[in-house]
Amino acid sequence: MSYRTDRTSELTFSDKELFDLAVAWITLSVAFALLLAPIHVVNIGIARFATMVGLSFVTVGVAFLLHELAHKVVAIEHGQTAEFRADYQMLFLAIMSALIGFLFAAPGAVYHRGRITVRENGLIALAGPVTNHLLAVLFVPLMLFPGILGLVGHLGVLINLFLAAFNMLPFGPLDGKSVLRWNKPVFAVVFGLSLVLLVGFYLLFGFPF
Repeated sequence: MSYRTDRTSELTFSDKELFDLAVAWITLSVAFALLLAPIHVVNIGIARFATMVGLSFVTVGVAFLLHELAHKVVAIEHGQTAEFRADYQMLFLAIMSALIGFLFAAPGAVYHRGRITVRENGLIALAGPVTNHLLAVLFVPLMLFPGILGLVGHLGVLINLFLAAFNMLPFGPLDGKSVLRWNKPVFAVVFGLSLVLLVGFYLLFGFPF
């Protein structure tokens, strides 16, 4: 893959990046399925687990993929070279933690390099959570339908609101830390809104199972 560091860089993907995105997508989908329909627990059949994997591919997988692509696109728009790299140790931890009843999901990150300001870095970080908010809005109409479509809508909203709130935490490598460093009022508004929407949605609708 060739890199360009000017402001007209194109959106391209290396074979390694596509492989890492695919592995992270599959692993996260399986991890969420293990959490929500633990196949190792009595009375959870293979059919229900397989259904949950499919639902996770559409909801968790899309939420993760577009979150990371948003970081990449905004980074490239600011003249950066950017690629997603999976963290295989954290993906393994996601599976193991799901097996014992909770999920710690940090599948990897978009790494970018080049000259950049604090503001630009903040905007790159903000792109992921904002994308999850937009996806949550897009999933809302599906909740009006009965059956599988309604389930996809419910889970899609919940997952995207969770990812937005989680990634806005101002700690470690999470997006919130970069946003806070750039602009405290923007951080407060986005983080506060993310928490309010997540808690409010959960209180109103709960889990879809």
